[in-house]
Amino acid sequence: MIRILLVEDSKFLRLATERALARAGYEVASASDGEEGLRLARERKPDLILLDMLLPKMGGPDVLAALKKDPLTASIPVVVMTGMSQKNADRLQADGAAAFLEKSSLGLESGSEKLLAALRGILQKLSIQARTTT
Repeated sequence: MIRILLVEDSKFLRLATERALARAGYEVASASDGEEGLRLARERKPDLILLDMLLPKMGGPDVLAALKKDPLTASIPVVVMTGMSQKNADRLQADGAAAFLEKSSLGLESGSEKLLAALRGILQKLSIQARTTT
């Protein structure tokens, strides 16, 4: 099962995304602020992190930088999921983000299909597959 850490401060989006990811077969942990997200990334070492940029306590860009500097988390792909416009994608990817998802284009208020499809494409591109338990 692919383990995803969701770092999102909006309670509605966090809960809706958690449910959608869990129903799709992902193991999900979540954090509501940047500091908690960084702590959980170090503790759980997920396969992928979905990271909002506008977070309390520690902003998304700072979390991304800290993740990429820490040897424990540097190799974990980070997908930025934000309300910021696409023009920020190049800068965020230069800072270490593996991909960029613009919340407004995902239509999260009307369901999770676009998010799940985008996530499947990203996982395939990054060659992340479910861990087998042997």
